[in-house]
Amino acid sequence: MNEEPLSLFVLNSLVRGTLAQSFPTACWVVGELSEVRETAAGHCYIELVERDEAANEPVAKARGTIWARIYSLLKPYFLEQTGTPFSVGLKVMLKVSVVFHELYGYSLDVCDIEPSFTIGEAARLRKTVLDRLAREGVLELNKELPFPLLPQRVAVISSSYAAGYGDFCDQLVHNPYGFVFYPALFPAPMQGSKVEQGIIAALDKIAQNIDSWDLVVIIRGGGATSDLSCFDTYDLANNCAQFPLPVVTGIGHRRDVSVLDAVAHTSVKTPTAAAELLIHAMAAQAAAIDDAGRAIVTTVRDALGAQKMRLNTLLQRLPVFTALYFQKQEHKLALYKQALDAASPSRVLAMGYSITRVNGKAVHSLADVPAGTRVETTVEGGSFTSVVDENK
Repeated sequence: MNEEPLSLFVLNSLVRGTLAQSFPTACWVVGELSEVRETAAGHCYIELVERDEAANEPVAKARGTIWARIYSLLKPYFLEQTGTPFSVGLKVMLKVSVVFHELYGYSLDVCDIEPSFTIGEAARLRKTVLDRLAREGVLELNKELPFPLLPQRVAVISSSYAAGYGDFCDQLVHNPYGFVFYPALFPAPMQGSKVEQGIIAALDKIAQNIDSWDLVVIIRGGGATSDLSCFDTYDLANNCAQFPLPVVTGIGHRRDVSVLDAVAHTSVKTPTAAAELLIHAMAAQAAAIDDAGRAIVTTVRDALGAQKMRLNTLLQRLPVFTALYFQKQEHKLALYKQALDAASPSRVLAMGYSITRVNGKAVHSLADVPAGTRVETTVEGGSFTSVVDENK
């Protein structure tokens, strides 16, 4: 070994000088915040990570510092522009100076931030999930379910500590129509990393007794806007989109529409608005029932009036119909009388015919009167008796 070995300090000094020459000015870098730690002195220590999109595994990491004088300006600016606190899980674009210290190693000093990148990245991720759901044909599935006519049995997914859940139940109980609702809470976290897993588990519990519920309401009152990213995941959206009951969301935000909102049957802004949706649905059905009742009464009344008019008309026409009927029957009787008169024996006798009887029975053939038979012959005006002399 001919070369003189370097001390670690000298080596690190050379690295520091090389980095200073390679990065003489600040540059922009993109990464995901995997750690955000504020100190009592007002500094903020972060860790940036870049992940492989296919495997979701880290491929690069770097520590960074936002000194208090800069962080005091960047923190409120970022919140104002994005509606989201500077927090773990966000993808950010930071302007950094690359620094290397012989003792503390490589790090990044943050001097600026680009909020529009974070806003656009969140929108891009939402679009990616929505496009996938659309390709798989499930994006509109829940919207195609019929909304229950009487949405009284409500499976509520929310945090048991959320003020929004109390507001939702209070709104249902004190509705101005006196409708009765039967909400049941299926607890799930509404912020943090366990939101997706918690809501999916709650949906599974509801599905075990699916016939007991009319619909599902997912509500979240208040909370940081940054926590909304947990409602943009594919697995959560896929479960809700294919759930066999209508899903209503009221997760309390106004800036953006989450993926969960997009796949839900109906999306409203707040838990109170979700309760109002159910109350209005019940009121619409009550009004429809009232309208149907009035329509039935009107129809029956009109039908009875029409039948009464018809009956009155028939009563007025009854004497005429009766007279015509009897006149027609009298005419028939006269015809029958004429027919009977034309066929009477007296009329036949008057025409020169006679009736011959043997022992009171009319003679129908020569066989009835052999020679020597005593017969009685009736003619017009009387009868006479004779003895048959010869039968030819």
